[in-house]
Amino acid sequence: MPVLDAAQSGHFAIGGDLNVVRLGFGAMRITGKGIWGEPENREQALATLRHTRDLGITLIDTADSYGPFVSEDLIREALFPYDGQVIATKGGLTRHGPDIWRPVGNPDYLRQCVLMSLRRLGLERIDLWQLHRVGPDCVPETQFEAIAALREEGLIRHVGLSEVDVSMIERASAFFPVATVQNRFNLVDRKSEDVLDYCTAHKIGFMPWAPLAAGSLARPGTVLDAIAKDREASPGQIALAWLLHRSPVMLPIPGTGSPAHLDDNVRAASIRLSDEEFAALDKQGREAWKSSEK
Repeated sequence: MPVLDAAQSGHFAIGGDLNVVRLGFGAMRITGKGIWGEPENREQALATLRHTRDLGITLIDTADSYGPFVSEDLIREALFPYDGQVIATKGGLTRHGPDIWRPVGNPDYLRQCVLMSLRRLGLERIDLWQLHRVGPDCVPETQFEAIAALREEGLIRHVGLSEVDVSMIERASAFFPVATVQNRFNLVDRKSEDVLDYCTAHKIGFMPWAPLAAGSLARPGTVLDAIAKDREASPGQIALAWLLHRSPVMLPIPGTGSPAHLDDNVRAASIRLSDEEFAALDKQGREAWKSSEK
């Protein structure tokens, strides 16, 4: 069995100067059910976070709304002072119960999000802070202006956006360089294909959430199933390998609360799909996406 090393996925420089291993870790699933409250097994959640170091993962993605606050608190307890790991966090979503998320873009609220994340994570500057959603309560430019001011103050190093289209990236770019975009994207969800292509062309890191989703392609008899069996891998590992092949700016952040599942995800870093395998998966994934959109 190959050595488990996330660095086999390659590296990417966020914002041109923040070097990370491309296969990262999403810290949403280390909280309670509905992304609300403490995890069912706190020690396992902490062990999972600490295991990211063993596996060479350098990009940890979280948000103040995960818990809320629980994920950031656990990250500090498990990983502070971070030793070369980049803790990327997000703000702009308020929580009103399990699985309930409401965006707020008020500049005072966004400033509070940044200041409180700094406090919880024990940092003087957040290397990558992402606007979790563009809030509907004020115009986007008002939000971008506030974020630009936080960056000018030195509280944020790089700025990312989440769930945006190309037009919104360009509007934000008038206020600060957009370093990353975090949209839902996977083998069978291609809604953000144009955004990914834009990010690739402009060297903007693309962080796909729900990266393991494969839908009906995970069933027996599909191309995904055949390649997984041929490679002695799981469908999820092949789905991650497909993402890594898709673009050099791709930064998958699969999440889990289990060290063993984390091992499974990192095995994808060593899988190199052939161009033929990639094309066959891409074709079947697009067909599944088009079918779901009808």
